[in-house]
Amino acid sequence: MQEFWASIPIAQMMLFVNEYKFLSSILLLGCFVLMKQTVVRLLRRRYQRGANKRIAVNSFKNIINLAVLLLFISLWSGELQNLAFSIAAFMVAIVLATREFIQCFLGYLYAISARPFRVGDWVQLNNVSGEVVELDWAKVTVLEIDDQSMDYTGKHLYIPNSLIVTRTVTNLNFLKRYAIHQFKVTLEPHSNPYQIVPQLLDRARHHCEDFRDVAERYKGVIERQLDTEFIDIEPDISVETNIYGKYEICVSLFCPAEQKHHIQQKITADIFLHWFEQAPALVPITSTIYAEH
Repeated sequence: MQEFWASIPIAQMMLFVNEYKFLSSILLLGCFVLMKQTVVRLLRRRYQRGANKRIAVNSFKNIINLAVLLLFISLWSGELQNLAFSIAAFMVAIVLATREFIQCFLGYLYAISARPFRVGDWVQLNNVSGEVVELDWAKVTVLEIDDQSMDYTGKHLYIPNSLIVTRTVTNLNFLKRYAIHQFKVTLEPHSNPYQIVPQLLDRARHHCEDFRDVAERYKGVIERQLDTEFIDIEPDISVETNIYGKYEICVSLFCPAEQKHHIQQKITADIFLHWFEQAPALVPITSTIYAEH
C-alpha cells in the first residue's frame, strides 16, 4: 500500500515538501507571487477603470496573501509549535530570574496608589524605624531612627519595595513632632517610693506646662486622623520592681520629640533629689550596676 501511494505524483510531492521544507517554501512563494501578478494583470484588463476594478484586485490580493499565510503555517506547524514552547520556557525563565525586581515594581505601584506613607514620613518597616527620604521603583531609602530614643542614628537603609507588600508597614509620622516618651529610673529599696510620687507628678506637670496647649491641639489632630482616642497628655508616674528587687520609677509623658531627653534629665534629677532627701541617715547610698539578660 505504501508503494502504491508513493507512486502517485501528489504523494511524491508531499514527501518532497516535508523533506525539503525550506526549498519548498521558496518555490511555493515564487509560484504564488507569479500567479498573483498574472491574475492581477488579467483582472486589470478585464475591468474598466473605477471602483469595481480596485475592489476585484484588492480582494484577490488579500485572498492570495491569506492562502500563503495558511499554507506556510501548515507547512511549518511543527517548528512553530516547538518555537512557541521555547518562547514560553524562555519567558518563564526570565520571570523566575527577575522575580524580585517584578515584586519590587509591584510594591512601588502599591506604595504610590495606596499611599501607606510619603516621603518625609516616619515609618517602621521590616523591624526598622526611620524617615523616608526617597522612594523609587526598586527601593525605599530610610534614614534610621533609634526605637528607644527616637533620634537619628545617621545610617541610611535601603529596603526593597517587595517588603511593602509582604510585611507590615507602620506609619509613625505622628511621633515626628510629639512623642509618648517613657523611661524608668532604678532605685535602691530603702524607703517607701510612693511617698515621693505626688511631688514627682507636680514637678513633671511643671516641666510640661510650657507646651501643654500645643500638645493638646496636636493630640486632637492625631486622634482625628486615627479616629480613636489613645493619648493622655497628663504625665503618669508609677512604681514597679524588677527581677533584682529594685524599685523602678516609671515615667510616661507626651512631649515634643526634640525636648524629651532634656525633660527626662530634669525629672530624673527630681527623682534622685526627693529620694535621697528621705533616705535614712544610717543607710548608705550605693550605686548598683547590673545588666538584664
